[in-house]
Amino acid sequence: MRRLTDGSKLVVASHNPGKVWEINQLLVPYGLNAVSAGDLGLSEPEETETTFQGNARLKAITAAEGSGLPSLADDSGLEIDCLDGAPGIYSARWAGPGKDFGVAMKKVADEISLRNAWGPPAPRANFISVLCLAWPDGETQIFEGKVFGHLVWPPRGGNGFGYDPMFVPEGATRTFGEMEPADKYAISHRTRAFAAFKAAMLDHLKPVEAGEAPAPGRDFAALSAAAASLSTRLEAASFLAHLKTDLKVNSAEWANVTLADYLDALEMQLKNVPATDEPAWRQMAKAMLAASVKG
Repeated sequence: MRRLTDGSKLVVASHNPGKVWEINQLLVPYGLNAVSAGDLGLSEPEETETTFQGNARLKAITAAEGSGLPSLADDSGLEIDCLDGAPGIYSARWAGPGKDFGVAMKKVADEISLRNAWGPPAPRANFISVLCLAWPDGETQIFEGKVFGHLVWPPRGGNGFGYDPMFVPEGATRTFGEMEPADKYAISHRTRAFAAFKAAMLDHLKPVEAGEAPAPGRDFAALSAAAASLSTRLEAASFLAHLKTDLKVNSAEWANVTLADYLDALEMQLKNVPATDEPAWRQMAKAMLAASVKG
């Protein structure tokens, strides 16, 4: 089986900032040089397959052929027992063109109500992640992870993204949206799929030494991923709390640290933001982040 080597450059075949950031966090300890398909200007293929495995393979092969580099793609979603596995491969499409998962979660809740399936017991569901590693010559490997649990309504918590605020994993009382990122990643479907990927593709590599101090300064990539992925009021509130902490810790890297300067910059950002069908909370979060670095 072909494996990745030290310093390999790898394309993360996604334009979803939250997903790209999550996968990059898993790759960083192995010193891989990861770049997203969006950063390379690669187009996203239409997801025409009928399975998670098929769509992951389609995205990975497209990015590998377009970049000439090995590519890692993820196809993931929520499968609900009482909805016969829906939304499944259509999980992102239930969020509409603006990827508004507040809309998607409401649609899930309504569909469960139509079937009188809110219980007790609570509706059973699982998240699934399928990773595909593709090489430019067309060779592929598939890795899969699942996490089982139940759904709640209304959604709870402002962390995570997608359907996280309505999913409680087995053995837990908090939703993925209420968990701190480290707690979620320890048990998430994507982490479990990555564990299979790691065992096959990375275990021969020497990880970066544990305990090395992280680079000082703002984690702007994490903030950008959070702003670009949120859909709900609670997620916006959580983002604002992280932005306040960032100002306290990294004020030297902010362009506008006084309230007056920051509000002037925020006003400018909101005036100049292009028309979009994204959720209003997401547009505001992006503007708030941009106002920290621009006048």
